Amino acid sequence: MKFTPSPKQRINAQIARIAKAVSSASRLELLELLGQGERSVEVLAGTAGLTVANTSQHLQALRRVGLVTARKEGLFVHYQLSDLDVVRLLLLLRRISKHRLVEMDQLVAEFFTSRDRLEAVPREELLARIRAGTVTVLDVRPPEEYHAGHISGALSVPLNRLAHAGRRLPADREVVAYCRGPYCLLAVEAVEWLRRHGRRARRLEDGFPEWLAAGLPVTSEDAA
Repeated sequence: MKFTPSPKQRINAQIARIAKAVSSASRLELLELLGQGERSVEVLAGTAGLTVANTSQHLQALRRVGLVTARKEGLFVHYQLSDLDVVRLLLLLRRISKHRLVEMDQLVAEFFTSRDRLEAVPREELLARIRAGTVTVLDVRPPEEYHAGHISGALSVPLNRLAHAGRRLPADREVVAYCRGPYCLLAVEAVEWLRRHGRRARRLEDGFPEWLAAGLPVTSEDAA
């Protein structure tokens, strides 16, 4: 007798397609990068340290399940996240991993907690301090990511420009740096540099995509 899957089994099989599509560290990184804004295959490949062919294959797999969309411009194909639910999916995966995997705790302790023992700034606290004018917010991502969208009021100071721009920041305010997400080392390194040079500095608890997904104020206007 031929087995016929039940409707529930067929539905679960479709859900499993999403799980399979994101069961790759490289694909998760590409989704995080696309959370900063639209990118071409070539730019994504260079940033993620992958070949163009491999990047294209990963993106096509993500596109087949509707996590990303694509458009062609001349000879180049540009990708973007299909919607903010994809960012929320990444947030949920991180949260579950942090609470369920001992290895995750060990990695966070090694690369983040050991380098920055001060509590990161929650989104709500940062928003209140931006509105009160008591904080300087630095976006330390590359300029193209800043221009695609950033926290309203943040200054664009990429990590490689921090030594030049950091000394001109207002001395009477704490600096809060952010980058691509909670496990992006750019903000950690920026905070380390600022503290070495006598500045009060902390990092945002997560990054721009999470701020955007929470519905907090963002802009693409140049505030630098």
